[in-house]
Amino acid sequence: MGSSGNGLPSVVFSDVDGTVLDSAHRVTPRAAAAARALSERGVPLVLVSARMPEALEETRRELGNVGPVVCYSGAYVLDAAGAELLSRPIALGCALEVRDYIACAVPEACCMAYGYHTWVTFDRSDQRVSREEGIVGVESVEGTLEEHFSERGLHKFLLVGEPGVIERAEREVGAAFPSLKVVRSSPILCEVMDGRASKTEGIRIVCEHLGAALEDAVALGDGRNDIDMLRTVPRSWAMANAPAEVRASAARVSAFDNDHDGFAETVFSVLEEA
Repeated sequence: MGSSGNGLPSVVFSDVDGTVLDSAHRVTPRAAAAARALSERGVPLVLVSARMPEALEETRRELGNVGPVVCYSGAYVLDAAGAELLSRPIALGCALEVRDYIACAVPEACCMAYGYHTWVTFDRSDQRVSREEGIVGVESVEGTLEEHFSERGLHKFLLVGEPGVIERAEREVGAAFPSLKVVRSSPILCEVMDGRASKTEGIRIVCEHLGAALEDAVALGDGRNDIDMLRTVPRSWAMANAPAEVRASAARVSAFDNDHDGFAETVFSVLEEA
């Protein structure tokens, strides 16, 4: 399925926020057209996101997207029917320790917890919670981890705050919990996940599931949590809006940012090269 070099890709993996979506978190008509063009050529488009599954539904509908999805930056991968292909949760006991540490060490950050299909916030009146709900189109539930998560654990903490707070959170939480993956996905967002979780592992699982060759895949992204994926996939593109370290991790850099259809223009150029 597909061939190396500049042939038709076996699969296209794309980050969502900052890549497929513009700065207003919308799917542009050109992006939807690019997704249709991939479908018409028989090339699967797989969204690879830090979001939970439900927070991808509207974007997928607008793109006409079907097939697997990689959620929580690789910690939870689902097939086209919603069945689990991979799960890398944080054990509940560890999650409780993380929650308490964040409350003491980084009290300025708004802490949210995600597991499977549940999004738990500790204070829904926090404006940072309502902003996130508005962006992803999903409502959180207020409560405790003990109330909403079982021994299966949870997949991600999301810390929201000012850039200085988030930079400190990444450094201090990472040092306190070396077995976990702690990474800023944007200047105001930091993700905490199981140490084994990565977008690279997620896309490898999807390739196996689809029978697609990873070396013939294409990957697009813009965030620091995309770096491992962009380094792994030979035909990778960073959006023009990506930070310098992300651009340096990709094989190529799009001439356009996410507000000027960088995703769509890259997809169309790939199809033209094929």
